[in-house]
Amino acid sequence: MKRLLGLISFSTKIPTGVHLPASDIAVYTWFWPVIGCMIGVFVGVVGYFSRFLFHPLLSAAITYAFTLWFTGFHHLDGLIDVGDAMMVHSTPEKRIEVMRDLKVGVGGISLFFLIGIMTILSIYPIPFSKIFQCLVVSEMSAKLGIVSCCTISRPYINGTGRHFIKNMNARKFFLSITLTILIAFAILRYTGILGVVGGIIAGIVVGIYSRIYFRWATGDVLGASNEIARMVSLMFMNLEGLT
Repeated sequence: MKRLLGLISFSTKIPTGVHLPASDIAVYTWFWPVIGCMIGVFVGVVGYFSRFLFHPLLSAAITYAFTLWFTGFHHLDGLIDVGDAMMVHSTPEKRIEVMRDLKVGVGGISLFFLIGIMTILSIYPIPFSKIFQCLVVSEMSAKLGIVSCCTISRPYINGTGRHFIKNMNARKFFLSITLTILIAFAILRYTGILGVVGGIIAGIVVGIYSRIYFRWATGDVLGASNEIARMVSLMFMNLEGLT
């Protein structure tokens, strides 16, 4: 229970009072989508009630902004760092070095803008009757994106990300997928499953890209997989004809 509380503290702004090293909480990497479900409840409430007060497009922006804040901008930082590293025309080691520096460049800003605007535009058309459910599923799928990326990635020699990658294997991946699909189906039926599939695909694609372009995966890569998987999950759920 203490490790689960530590994972919640690591993933959100919820003041659990438990702060553990990544090596301890990484044992429950496979359980991350369930933490995502809890995050999705908070995000879903904001998305649901903001529709009462504002235009759907403004509500989508408010919901996305709340999501970034509630998760401590933790994964967003990884997305921006990866965007900067994508601009480097050099060795994988140099790209990781750029990824880990404290500067923010045009690559990071551009990637954040692209993912952010597409996420907002994917929330916008969701009908009021399904906004809460879709946001819950998208946050679960975002965390499943991390789990998927961890499963196929090679850990870098240091940093927090290596602990999560080392704690994943095919059996735990299957368990995580099964658990997420069951919850998503209970919440939103086949539309929920579409969202989960989107999260899995996004996480795997980020993992493959990382192996090719960076050779290894860091915590920043895992953070980027969360943000990209959320976006793709929402896009896949829109394929079901939510509009």
